[in-house]
Amino acid sequence: MQIQAAVINNKGEDFAIEPIELDPPKTGEILVRMVASGICHTDLNVKNQTHRVPAPAVLGHEGSGIVEEVGPGVTDLEAGDHVVLGFASCGVCRNCLRARSYACSRHAELNFGGRMEDLSYRLHRDNQPLSNFFGQSSFASYSVVSSRNAVKVPKDVDLALLGPLGCGLMTGAGTVFNRLLPPPGSTIAVIGAGAVGLSAIMAAAIVGCGTIISIDVHQNRLDLAQELGATHAVNAAELPDIVSEIRSLTEGGADFVIEAAGHPLLLRQAVDALAPMGTAVQLGGLPQGTEASIDSNDLRSKSKTIAGLVEGGSVPRVLIPQLIEFYKAGRFSFDKLVRYYPFEQINEAAADAHDGKVIKPILKFS
Repeated sequence: MQIQAAVINNKGEDFAIEPIELDPPKTGEILVRMVASGICHTDLNVKNQTHRVPAPAVLGHEGSGIVEEVGPGVTDLEAGDHVVLGFASCGVCRNCLRARSYACSRHAELNFGGRMEDLSYRLHRDNQPLSNFFGQSSFASYSVVSSRNAVKVPKDVDLALLGPLGCGLMTGAGTVFNRLLPPPGSTIAVIGAGAVGLSAIMAAAIVGCGTIISIDVHQNRLDLAQELGATHAVNAAELPDIVSEIRSLTEGGADFVIEAAGHPLLLRQAVDALAPMGTAVQLGGLPQGTEASIDSNDLRSKSKTIAGLVEGGSVPRVLIPQLIEFYKAGRFSFDKLVRYYPFEQINEAAADAHDGKVIKPILKFS
């Protein structure tokens, strides 16, 4: 079938909305009519090829839509279901079988390699293949995805709002709920008040952290962080020594620090700001080839832990419905992070995200 999609053709170029061909779903796959898609900084990094996906490609990995058709073997979804689309996984490796699909042995291949699980393509232009992204390529009017990628969501919530739950919001909140598991009253600092960082702050408030510190260089984002549950806000543009500030606010160091800004210096500061026995998690993606320097003696002598994590260590079909229930209860107000754009304004939305004018842009399809 012919669809409309935003294609990246060469490094750094604007998205080009073009007609392309989409193959029908195969065994275990579904066809989804896209309603909306969030724009994540990973999309922008790939657009600029600091993270590589073979071009030309159709990006987008925070899609939400309505199931139009199910392929052979799909029994858990049907036409008319509302779904949020998540990351791709193989479903059969050791980690997938242990409900750790975020650590799938084929994660890099299936999400960044450009092809589907069976190594074929679903997207074509002029009889030439286009790379897929995260098994969904949601910057398009329709998408074919593995049914494992899709999370059925209730129909009483605006479907256009829900797409970012499939990556950025799940990453921030899941890191708190699934990896850090902070006890009530514990201290946590979150470096970066974008969609990932603010989701982590809301999750920290939900679990009852006593001190929740938001660090960013934009005062408007810090103000929002405090509205969403942060107990303290540190403007790193005015107080560049964030390590000393975190230590001061936590009586010597935080129990947990999340680095959600994607800068090697900030990872070092996250570790330095930990209390003994503390844990730092790196969520911000660094450009390929970037290295971060860590004080290994401090790490060892104070029994600190550094963890890397993708997708918040989440099982999407478990966490996304939980986040929706928190939203409906007024405890996970991620609607305050978003701004909607028509799909045709994808380049304006991407520029606003890059410049920090908007936290989470969402493209809406007519």
